[in-house]
Amino acid sequence: MSPAAGSDIQAILALAPAIPVLVIDDLDDAVPLAKALCAGGLRVLEVTFRTPAAQEAIVAMREAVPEAVVGAGTILDQRGIDAATSAGSAFLVSPGAGPKLLDAFVACGTPFLPGIATPSEAMTLLERGITHMKFFPAEPAGGVSMLRSIGGPLPDLRFCPTGGVSESNAPDYLALPNVVCVGGSWMAPTKLVRAKRWDEIERLARAAAALRS
Repeated sequence: MSPAAGSDIQAILALAPAIPVLVIDDLDDAVPLAKALCAGGLRVLEVTFRTPAAQEAIVAMREAVPEAVVGAGTILDQRGIDAATSAGSAFLVSPGAGPKLLDAFVACGTPFLPGIATPSEAMTLLERGITHMKFFPAEPAGGVSMLRSIGGPLPDLRFCPTGGVSESNAPDYLALPNVVCVGGSWMAPTKLVRAKRWDEIERLARAAAALRS
């Protein structure tokens, strides 16, 4: 089991300033990718459930790279929750969250990060006692300005903005008091993964890990 699997989402998000959001097509890439990212200082990894290899990739990463805290992204329903938890996911991430999905998240017992894009959605989650959320899609939904505005009336909320976040604008998000970390794919872009440029991915991870040093 991952060392953070039993902790809450707040503790997991605090482990690094940036969470790589990974789309894994080839299962053989899973372990070297996880090793490169962890070597660069990014231990929290989100494997999106967008490819047939995702579930097995989580299993492989957990077994071969025990220091990695591997979670599942793009969780949309109970079926996704079941697949992710059976793979041993340390946390679950969704792009949005309706009542049915939220009920399933709570029932499964695994730390989860539901997505919101508006203050009304954020308040709906806050009514359930949920204070840590994914702000998605961050840039189209208003970016830094939106999160700064939300911070005034909703000071207890904390966010992981994802969607359009890059190496260039990540520092602006991380400077906000209500941002715990950011999520993005710039540390492991598809072209580098397919080219198996693990050295370059490690370099990008190291730069991302230093964003809040």
